[in-house]
Amino acid sequence: MEQNAHKGKAWVITATMGYGHQRAIYPLKDIAEEGIMSVGETEDTSQSERKLWAQVLGAYEFISRAKGFPLIGDPIFNLLDAFMHIPSFYPIRDLSNTTFQVNLLRSRILKGLCAAMLERIKLKELPVITSFYAPAIAADMEGSATVYCIICDADINRVWVAKEPWESRIVYFAPCGKAAQRLRAYGVPDDRINITGFPLPKELTGGTDLSILKKNLRQRLHRLDPDNVFKSRHGKSMAHFLGEENTQSSEHNRITVAYAVGGAGAQKEIGVRIAKSLKTKILQNEVKLILIAGVRPEVRDYFIAHTSSITTDPEKIKIIYDDNLYGYFDKFNSALAETDILWTKPSELSFYCGLGLPVIMTPPIGSQEKFNAKWLYEIQAGIRQENPDYSDQWLFELLKAGRLADAAWSGFLKARKLGTHKIEEFLATGKTIEDMSPVLR
Repeated sequence: MEQNAHKGKAWVITATMGYGHQRAIYPLKDIAEEGIMSVGETEDTSQSERKLWAQVLGAYEFISRAKGFPLIGDPIFNLLDAFMHIPSFYPIRDLSNTTFQVNLLRSRILKGLCAAMLERIKLKELPVITSFYAPAIAADMEGSATVYCIICDADINRVWVAKEPWESRIVYFAPCGKAAQRLRAYGVPDDRINITGFPLPKELTGGTDLSILKKNLRQRLHRLDPDNVFKSRHGKSMAHFLGEENTQSSEHNRITVAYAVGGAGAQKEIGVRIAKSLKTKILQNEVKLILIAGVRPEVRDYFIAHTSSITTDPEKIKIIYDDNLYGYFDKFNSALAETDILWTKPSELSFYCGLGLPVIMTPPIGSQEKFNAKWLYEIQAGIRQENPDYSDQWLFELLKAGRLADAAWSGFLKARKLGTHKIEEFLATGKTIEDMSPVLR
């Protein structure tokens, strides 16, 4: 095995299990040895392993779409969702005992799940960092010395932790305190839990001083507070945390709403309902709507087919799509720089509230999204969607009341923003340094 020839690099590994795991790992692309590795999709992956991954992915996508099936959707979804159920936080108790899901994952790894990855990482002695539990558990079972795992939700199932957590060497990067608390309940020692925050794109934060984030947020708050309701209450706090250099007004007053579907393409219909409700405001240039289809051409085509009668002007309704996943992430990040309101299901995008984006939440899909929604409520950065058919009414009531500006500010103050930097810092030094400022964390 090669040693010491790749200082500063790591095996950076993800899985095609919805956008969350891939979005979490993409900001670390610069330290990825041989590029980001997606388990089950490398050239050296055997057909038998590909079949195992296809089964896992198929089950994920079926669960995500099941709620949309007429009549039978909810019962099927509830049955399948029970498989990844997350128990309530209270009473606080020891949850370290193994579960069926943990044993099933171990058996699949022994049958060849992650086999190609395990062979690849033997070639160079580098740290392993992954945003999905299976590669972390597999590398740990294989005896890899340094394994890091990024948690992608505010709460997680027991399957993220090894069967005997006290014997495991996996070090976890948690996006928030709730996720860290759950890891402790599952038996992970404190010295292997680091609350770093979710890895946000550097092009939206601007480095450890948050220069880009602060500039974007100041202009966003101006647009989200047309009647100065928020500013009258928090003007001094804005100047303190954003800096006097970021007190300029926005160049325009048009509100930009971004609606994003998940990796399975579920809930695309909501985007069209939003577009139809906001039609007049879009045509009058009061609102710009960004519909985010991801890498699914059928979702892109659905958006085009149902919005072309409103407008085909991308300055009024813009559709984000790319046939390459990382090309899509780049377009998504560029779109968020001009976005004022992020409307999506409470997935990993919940943590993007740290950018100072108010999150309008669609109904959650699955246990982890319910806990993400709960976390957003707790930090007052998320708002449950009302009927999308009347978005032109309730959304603008929230706007005039300063409620959307409040949510943007709460997310900025209370959610961690430096996850990418904190993870890179830990990989380089073996520790992270907590800043005294509540914002710089």
